[in-house]
Amino acid sequence: MKRNTFIKTLGVGSLLIPTVPLFSYNQIQEDPQLDKALVQEFVGKSHSDPDRVKELLAEHPTLLNAAHDWKYGDFETGLGAASHVGNKELVQYFLDQGAQANIFTAALFGRIDIIKPMLEFSPNILHAKGPHGFTLLHHADKGGDDAIEVKEHLLYLGLTKTHIPLY
Repeated sequence: MKRNTFIKTLGVGSLLIPTVPLFSYNQIQEDPQLDKALVQEFVGKSHSDPDRVKELLAEHPTLLNAAHDWKYGDFETGLGAASHVGNKELVQYFLDQGAQANIFTAALFGRIDIIKPMLEFSPNILHAKGPHGFTLLHHADKGGDDAIEVKEHLLYLGLTKTHIPLY
């Protein structure tokens, strides 16, 4: 290769290098953000319609951990909705699909082995507000007989409210 040809090739190539991130960005944009109405339907149906939830999740797997903003800092996922209404079967389905479990879910299932270390790690989580302001005690109540030990422990620690308004 002649020197002039090499320099021209190198010059043109160096001009193209900065455009590589643009091509990568365009590939990312092929998977757009989830539609807010779709997320709202998914989360809303997670309170009461497991069949529709499973249909939506089959069509849009990324709904699994999507959160809807009900306003005023009240964010809720399908897992959160199913947890605070006590639908253990749907909660277990979400967990089996890889949903991000949390301390409220652990309270619902009576998992004192998870609750105690979490409270030891972060004592103020005792007063955490879940979706719609529902507390750990509310979730333990919804857990029924499986969550009696958690409920008793939360009461022992001084948690008496099942709902704390978000605003």
